[in-house]
Amino acid sequence: MVGFVGSLGVGKLGSVGRADGLCSRKSVVVMGTGNSFGKLFKISTWGESHGIGVGVTIDGCPPRLELSPEDVQKELDRRKPGQSKLTTPRKEDDMAEILSGVVSGKTIGTPIGILVRNKNQIGKDYDNIAVSYRPSHADATYDAKYGIRAVAGGGRSSARETIGRVAAGAVAKKLLKTYSDVDIVGYVQKVQDIAADNIDVDKVTLEDVESNIVRCPDEEVAEQMIGRIDEIRKTGNSIGGVVECVARNVPAGLGAPVFDKLEAELAKVYSAH
Repeated sequence: MVGFVGSLGVGKLGSVGRADGLCSRKSVVVMGTGNSFGKLFKISTWGESHGIGVGVTIDGCPPRLELSPEDVQKELDRRKPGQSKLTTPRKEDDMAEILSGVVSGKTIGTPIGILVRNKNQIGKDYDNIAVSYRPSHADATYDAKYGIRAVAGGGRSSARETIGRVAAGAVAKKLLKTYSDVDIVGYVQKVQDIAADNIDVDKVTLEDVESNIVRCPDEEVAEQMIGRIDEIRKTGNSIGGVVECVARNVPAGLGAPVFDKLEAELAKVYSAH
């Protein structure tokens, strides 16, 4: 038995799970926290991979910001699955529905709720992991901490959780552009040992990034990256890479000493998946 200390209690690591998603050993009751980020502009993501849907609640967005479903949709379209041979084959429309906080195309200062409904849930694909944990996944940890888990798709530990982050990021991006003319561009800089080392961070544009399926603004290097990923994919394996993000016209003074420095806040959100 391996003991561990949770955020609000002490539990024991269970053995294998059961078909009903419950841990086979009794666990203490702990609260499900850790789904929110931010203070002034606070986001809380919610939903499971194979549930009704996933989404985000945004609290702290100022009123009178022009915001439409299209502002969110264009970012969700960039992350949705099934776009190319390099992404997950799951087919989802990932259509954003703004449930609250926006009236006649403008924010009203109240919490903004955004929902994306799941369509391509195939729960039977996960029947085997109901009784055996996947290596390097969160299945065993969820059972150990809560005594229950969403077996299909990994629940909250699925990459579909990032839909809420992307939707919130779209709103934050619009807010920063409107008030401070901040320009944000992200791209793939490296895949395994293939690197794009000659990108001009002062001039790179979203159009440059979107010019190929690997989203590297250096076309020659992008072709090498695509070839390498495809080669590894065919072996049933995966490889890592490096993503760079450039933010231009960022106002001075963001963050606060000591533990709320901008670098510290970025480090937390980047490592939280």
